[in-house]
Amino acid sequence: MSYFGLPYIHAVFDVTAWLASMTVFWWTTRHLIPAEALPANRVAHPGLYAVTAGAGALCGAMFFGTANALLSGLHALGFSMVGGIAGAIAAVEAFKRFTGVKGSTGIVFAAPFAATVAVGRLGCFFSGLADFTYGTPTGVPWAVDFGDGIGRHPVQLYESLAMAAIFVVLIQRFIARDRFWLKNGFYLTVGWYGLQRFVWEFFKPYATLAGPFNLFHLVCLALVLYAGVMIRRGSRACTTA
Repeated sequence: MSYFGLPYIHAVFDVTAWLASMTVFWWTTRHLIPAEALPANRVAHPGLYAVTAGAGALCGAMFFGTANALLSGLHALGFSMVGGIAGAIAAVEAFKRFTGVKGSTGIVFAAPFAATVAVGRLGCFFSGLADFTYGTPTGVPWAVDFGDGIGRHPVQLYESLAMAAIFVVLIQRFIARDRFWLKNGFYLTVGWYGLQRFVWEFFKPYATLAGPFNLFHLVCLALVLYAGVMIRRGSRACTTA
């Protein structure tokens, strides 16, 4: 019996990831993150802020996911997690600029995002070849046969474990009331996500755009650069204050 490609398996993990995200959001915002860091207490229109972030995430996920599919020869609507986070960031940063909000407002989303990816990627893994998130063929001992007789890198598990690791670190730092992580936790999470995802992209069968780099490589580089710039900008602001 194959454990891959079972009916609705991806949807089951998608719902589980959403529930995990909501649970983590509720727990961290009520018990671990200071009230002054919550977006509801820092932006004038929290409802519009949430809608903007959601719309940006949806547009980014669809745009980059579909673009990567088309570049790779698949004529299908695609959704991409890395595109979603890039779109959400772009939308929120534009919102902050237009409304005059300074500093990071994303700390409340850091742990929920990490939990979402850690759980959601399991759905990609168990969906097998149909999900088009599998890895390239390999002879490593932990290679996984998704049903076509070819051992492949389980890149979905690589990403799931990497984001589970940053989730644990975030919770530990929140409990310790680490000021650096409370201030920069979102940027650190985005940077880590972009960095680890950049590495795993070398083990995926996507079409390349420049040398060995595919579309998602470029998005990941942009996320890492964004995280570094924002952390540096915040530290310089503290130094000159």
